[in-house]
Amino acid sequence: MSQLPQTLAVDIGGSGIKVMVLDAQGTPLSDRDRQETPQPALPEAVVTVILELAQGKTFDRVSVGFPGVVKGGVTLTAANLTPEWVGFDLGKTLSDRLGKPTRVINDADMQGLGAISGQGVELVVTLGTGFGSALFLQGQLVPNLELGHHEFRKGETYEQQLGRAALDTVGKKKWNERLGKAIASLEHLFNYDNLYIGGGNAKKVELELPPRVQLVPNISGLLGGIALWRE
Repeated sequence: MSQLPQTLAVDIGGSGIKVMVLDAQGTPLSDRDRQETPQPALPEAVVTVILELAQGKTFDRVSVGFPGVVKGGVTLTAANLTPEWVGFDLGKTLSDRLGKPTRVINDADMQGLGAISGQGVELVVTLGTGFGSALFLQGQLVPNLELGHHEFRKGETYEQQLGRAALDTVGKKKWNERLGKAIASLEHLFNYDNLYIGGGNAKKVELELPPRVQLVPNISGLLGGIALWRE
């Protein structure tokens, strides 16, 4: 085994759970493995899937992206999972069950860590089951932004207007029109230098993106896991 630590990166989503092993520089050492998120997505059921995905893999530490507010490894919100996650110590649970030190962060924060340049004000949004968000200043994370649950338009939040349920309901054309309005709104709100759009539904984006706005691959949600261990 390599003398340098290898990291098991885990991305927990509303529809899928993905894992990948990264070397000390954050380069993938394994394929991305995925299983469907169990329904209902109770903590024990999700932990069981992670344990199954980790089987047979060699790693020294674990990084987890979780769709909600996370503080000290404890999940405080989980709008797209189940209420049982509120107050659940996911970091300690996985550390105990996998026998490896584990750090947990918001999933959009982890995706951002895998995408940003580290220069200026950088905003990341993830389009998936929900609407994730992360904000960085000179590469430093402002944690747990949770922009998706703030009002966007017509009395609805960004998540209600741009989450997967909205995409399925209104169709791709109208959803893209809404996304264009959201990009304009976010530019006025944050005056960002760069906006990165990721998540599973980024592949449904068909509008012409303004300057300083770019799509990032969904794998960024795993590649950002290495940054959780930078001192």
